[in-house]
Amino acid sequence: MRQAFAVFFACLLASPAFAAAPSAIAADPAFDKAHAPAMIPVRIPSHGVLMNGVLYSASGAGPHPALLLFHGFPGFEQNLDLAQAARRAGFDVLTLHYRGAWASPGNFSFANALDDSDSALAFLRANAAAYGIDTTRIFAAGHDMGGLMAASVAAHDPGVAGLVMISAWDIGADGPKFSDPKYREAQAKSEFNEDVVPLSGTSVNALMDEAQAANKAWDFVEYAPLLKSRPVLIFTTRDRLTENNERLAKALRDLGDPDVSETLWETDDAYSDRRIALESDIVAWLEKHAGLS
Repeated sequence: MRQAFAVFFACLLASPAFAAAPSAIAADPAFDKAHAPAMIPVRIPSHGVLMNGVLYSASGAGPHPALLLFHGFPGFEQNLDLAQAARRAGFDVLTLHYRGAWASPGNFSFANALDDSDSALAFLRANAAAYGIDTTRIFAAGHDMGGLMAASVAAHDPGVAGLVMISAWDIGADGPKFSDPKYREAQAKSEFNEDVVPLSGTSVNALMDEAQAANKAWDFVEYAPLLKSRPVLIFTTRDRLTENNERLAKALRDLGDPDVSETLWETDDAYSDRRIALESDIVAWLEKHAGLS
């Protein structure tokens, strides 16, 4: 049995798909007793409260490039497998829960989450020396609503080195749909009804009202002029979010951005059967743009 398993694993390692994946997808870093990796609970100041976060610090002396990773609405999928893979590749990774989400104090709203995202980046910069972070190599990534957060952070701070968007939700573009009573009722009975469970200080109707009132300030395609000088990696599935992500990619290219990549997969919004592929592509992209490969 052991011999059969060894043969199977050897064949797996030799397969083209596995061989193309970054080593961080399948291999732990070399042990460094003096600079061991760690999982560090952090409290991130944002508008009078302290949000809950975790910093996954990488092995080695550093300074390390960093990834600021935003979860979506409400955060059932947090992409922590991606955080671990990026850390194995040598990145410090900061994840967090917005105000009013998952026991972070305060009230949740989309507007607050946008402000909280800027606060998270400010926290990384303010604590760069303590955590061994290279502030010239901070990347932002986000899934679903977190994609909007990542795009907003990068648009607000030209020092962000690159942007990764995973099925990003463009609230500014989708907001007007909530003026349709039938659409609103369907959302209230399905997604929004479940999504408010881990959130505080809000309600289904309050969030739909906020989305409906959203304007171009929350349309991430409007950020394109501020993002056009940075590399951008976009993932979509064949769903309602695809069109707006494709609009952003086109807007960036039309503005002369030479480094825009798109990937479209047939899978669900959580990328349930594409996790290894998602990690592989993002880690390879991060390593390239951080000068690690």
